[in-house]
Amino acid sequence: MSPVVRIASEEWRLLLRDRVAVIGLLLLLVLTLASALTAWEQRRAAHADRMRYQSQVDHEFEAQPDRHPHRMVHYGHFAFRPINPLAAFDSGIDPYTGHTLFLEGHRQNSANFGDVRQSSLMLRFGQLTPAFVLQITVPLLLIFLGHAAVAREREAGTLRLLLAQGVQPGQLVAGKLLALAGVALLLLAPAALALAAVATATSAPLSLVLVMLLAYGLWLALWVVCVTVISTLARRGRDALIFLLAIWALTVVLVPRLAPELVASTLPLPTRIETEIAVARDLAAMGDSHNPDDPYFGEFRKKVLAQYGVTRVEDLPVNYKGILGMEGERLTSALFDRYAKESFGLQQAQLNRVDAFSLVSPVIALRRVSMIAAGTDLHAYRRFLEQAESHRYELVQRLNRLQAEKLNFATDKGSLSGRIDKAHWQGIADFRFEPEATSATLRRALPMSGVLLAWLLGLAGLLAFVARRLAGGAR
Repeated sequence: MSPVVRIASEEWRLLLRDRVAVIGLLLLLVLTLASALTAWEQRRAAHADRMRYQSQVDHEFEAQPDRHPHRMVHYGHFAFRPINPLAAFDSGIDPYTGHTLFLEGHRQNSANFGDVRQSSLMLRFGQLTPAFVLQITVPLLLIFLGHAAVAREREAGTLRLLLAQGVQPGQLVAGKLLALAGVALLLLAPAALALAAVATATSAPLSLVLVMLLAYGLWLALWVVCVTVISTLARRGRDALIFLLAIWALTVVLVPRLAPELVASTLPLPTRIETEIAVARDLAAMGDSHNPDDPYFGEFRKKVLAQYGVTRVEDLPVNYKGILGMEGERLTSALFDRYAKESFGLQQAQLNRVDAFSLVSPVIALRRVSMIAAGTDLHAYRRFLEQAESHRYELVQRLNRLQAEKLNFATDKGSLSGRIDKAHWQGIADFRFEPEATSATLRRALPMSGVLLAWLLGLAGLLAFVARRLAGGAR
């Protein structure tokens, strides 16, 4: 048996004799399994509810009787965001964003019913998911189990004896590292089983499952190396424990909480009220389609008459009110889209600044990779809103086109005076969300994965350096 394996075996033997350590390991394994089962059941129930509600509102829309098309524009429809299968592992920003969108004419509504807004403030600390357990609690357990691995030998005076017996400093450190890495693998195993179950039971791409597993493997490896480095440098185990707890509090708790606040103070996002006021102001300046003397729509009427070669709207082969509705919707939707793109652009700029803090706190990089792979990041949320808005626009314009083509201008005196057959509602409101291509998702996860790898390589280099100096520190 090589000295490295012998040292690692001895570490494991000491660990198994420590009742507190064994209980801590078992409790964390149970916690990881419980979080995986709980999160999966919550995801399954929420997904089933949303699909049931989507089917219900689709049926209710198609079941509407003969009506004026503009009545259907204001009747509206709902779009429910489907849940990514991997969201059971990492819920990301989903609890903070809405998942239900009301689609109606002349408006671009916000998504509603975010879990955090409907729950207690405790949910803001973090949901019990495997991602939360691996990001927060597992590094803490690794600290308590491994902080004295090397420092204990120096403190007890056995370090000089081991070196005198021919054990190389690198072998000693490698053995301690191997033992703690085994603990990390044991703690990662339940999460790996959960991801394997998700990949088997759902349509989650295997490549994204592997990316997520690799990211958390890098994260735990990073902490294994970090704990070993500090234990090698520290004179006493108590000193190593205090220093490691300070690192954990700073990098895992403090920086990830303060970074978004700092970025928001330097790059503020307009409030919803400010945005609505700005939109209302621009809408007023755009023109009023109901005012016959409005300059813009007066010119629009002339263009339509010239296009069809007539002098009166009554002589048009189509219903001018429907054409006017289509133009008004085109203008307002373009305005809404502009404000939405500006808002998301600003939010993305904020995220980019927060990502820069990953050079200080690698958990930021881990969370970004995890949310990207799970489809619970800002990009996935924006994709849903934009697809829903595109669907809303097409739905409203189809209804406006029905008014233009199926109703006569002279008899179209309002929503009570003209109706068309209910068969026209069939199938036009169905919303189907298209997720991002897996290759594109992998490309977005690559930069922050590189940051995690860079952290691990940097710490590994530091460990190699302090291991070479271990012999001098034994004196």
